[in-house]
Amino acid sequence: MTVHQATATGRLRAAWTRAHAPVPGVPRWAKIAAYAIPFTVLPSGLWRIMTVVFDIGGDGSHGSGQLPSWLPGPVYVIALSVVSELIAFTAIGLIAGWGEVFPRWIPLLGGRRVPPLAAVVPAALGAAVLTVLWTAAVVTEMSGITLQGDPLPADYPTKTLHGWKLAFFELTYAPLLLWGPLLAAVCFAYWRRRRP
Repeated sequence: MTVHQATATGRLRAAWTRAHAPVPGVPRWAKIAAYAIPFTVLPSGLWRIMTVVFDIGGDGSHGSGQLPSWLPGPVYVIALSVVSELIAFTAIGLIAGWGEVFPRWIPLLGGRRVPPLAAVVPAALGAAVLTVLWTAAVVTEMSGITLQGDPLPADYPTKTLHGWKLAFFELTYAPLLLWGPLLAAVCFAYWRRRRP
């Protein structure tokens, strides 16, 4: 690594640390919860990507279901994993400076304070939806039905996977049950800290 590359890497690392460091007044438990959120989503995303890259998803076809014909299943699976992780990462904004003051690079808003409700309302709604969604998904799967009440399809992972693959699938999706409650806790800490 050249001196120029090392300097650029050091500046990037410093900027990343500065942007994501908790602001004063954030409780320790809220920091831990906010940093944990992306890690609750990561295992399932890695599982989905592994099903495409290493073909370990069982006998079912990737991306089967009601996808538009122009969207290949593997592209959808990888995009879903990346987008889910990016959405989970926004929880860091509830403890970091960019959740209180818009970054300068955002046109028209850069440098202005974030109205507390602009962060609290979407975070609270997201927490509620995620809690209901993943709890319902687990309950319905254990009952052998989909969220719509239909029987699980023949290519559903719990029907096509066996042994370590099934255990690995279940272990990678189990942390998603924590996403909503953790987000609700971090949202509550943000609201308490920023309320007028």
